[in-house]
Amino acid sequence: MKIVIINYGAGNIQSIKFAIQRLGYEAILSDDAEEIRAADKVIFPGVGEASSAMNKLMASRLDKIIPELKQPVLGICLGMQLMCNSSEEGDTNGLGIFDVDVIKFSNKVKVPQIGWNQINGLKSDLFKGVEEKEHIYLVHSFYAPSCEETIAKSDYELSYSAALKKNNFYGTQFHPEKSSAVGEQILKNFLEL
Repeated sequence: MKIVIINYGAGNIQSIKFAIQRLGYEAILSDDAEEIRAADKVIFPGVGEASSAMNKLMASRLDKIIPELKQPVLGICLGMQLMCNSSEEGDTNGLGIFDVDVIKFSNKVKVPQIGWNQINGLKSDLFKGVEEKEHIYLVHSFYAPSCEETIAKSDYELSYSAALKKNNFYGTQFHPEKSSAVGEQILKNFLEL
């Protein structure tokens, strides 16, 4: 199986690569359109600020390639947020895969939310073997509100989308590669889709 982690200069790519290796698979890092299109599974990571990450995607034309992919694609953290219509962070237009706008938590709570939180309302093969209220690891100041494409929720000030799915596209606000055994199960499920 060919697994490609999109390498566009805004990702936590090494920790994802190591998590995949622990599951017995190898992943390659690439920003090459043909290599990405030829992959069996694509992982779209993201760490950092939305507008600068989107500028990096546009500079390599990956903003045109990602929405056209037909194989399973997993966006992680900022990667998931960039797959939405827009983000309040840097007033950024997203890839428009998920029909929801990313907004900032209010100043009533400490941002970013850093650490472990529970997921609930699990709906998808992505969560096969994962129990309700399992703990996952998050670092974020912005969130996608619950919507039709929500397949898992978490609570911080309010209930929001911890994961999204539309067709072959999946997104997790949390970091499966840093979420211990639960995260490894979710990554394994994605690789076995």
